[in-house]
Order: sequence, then C-alpha cells, then structure tokens
Amino acid sequence: MSEENTSEAKSETKTGPDVPPDHLAIHPSNKHFDADVLQRGVGIRFKGTQRTNVEEYCISEGWVRVQAGKTVDRKGNPLTIKLSGPVEAWFEDLGENPPVAKKDG
Repeated sequence: MSEENTSEAKSETKTGPDVPPDHLAIHPSNKHFDADVLQRGVGIRFKGTQRTNVEEYCISEGWVRVQAGKTVDRKGNPLTIKLSGPVEAWFEDLGENPPVAKKDG
C-alpha cells in the first residue's frame, strides 16, 4: 500500500531533472527550443488526451500550439493555433509511470 502511494506521489512531481520544462517548443528559431530535452522525447497530455501534434506548450499558462492544417506562412513555417486547457508533460524515455509536470489546481 505504501508503494502504491509513493508511485502516485511520484507521478505528480512538478520539478526536477526527470520532469520536462514548463515551456518548450520544437522549432529551433523559438527561444524555448531545447534540443537536449527534445532528444529524450516529451509526451504531452492536453485535456486528458495524449497528443502527438503539439508544436509548443506551456504548462503554467495552460496552453498548447498545434498546426492548423497544412497551411504555412511565407517563410514555410506551419501556421499554428493556440488551444487553452490543462497540459501535462513527461519524458517518454523513463518508461512506465514517469514523473509528470502539470499545473496544480
């Protein structure tokens, strides 16, 4: 029973070396881009659904940016839309039940 409580507490951790950053983007031109973090693989859950098409996220502000269809801007970058809601992130390289970064409340 104590092991079960420990794993639940571990899965709700918000900070530490095994928890993704609060704000992360996949485009190198963005100031929140971090290649080392992206190499590990970051899983995103938005509004309770696991998403694989997230371009950028911010846990503390509660939003994700996803590509708006196949439309691109004049520089060839995908146009994105900002969706608001609860965001959770974790490193996929940690296997089953990794620590999850999410906003309290």
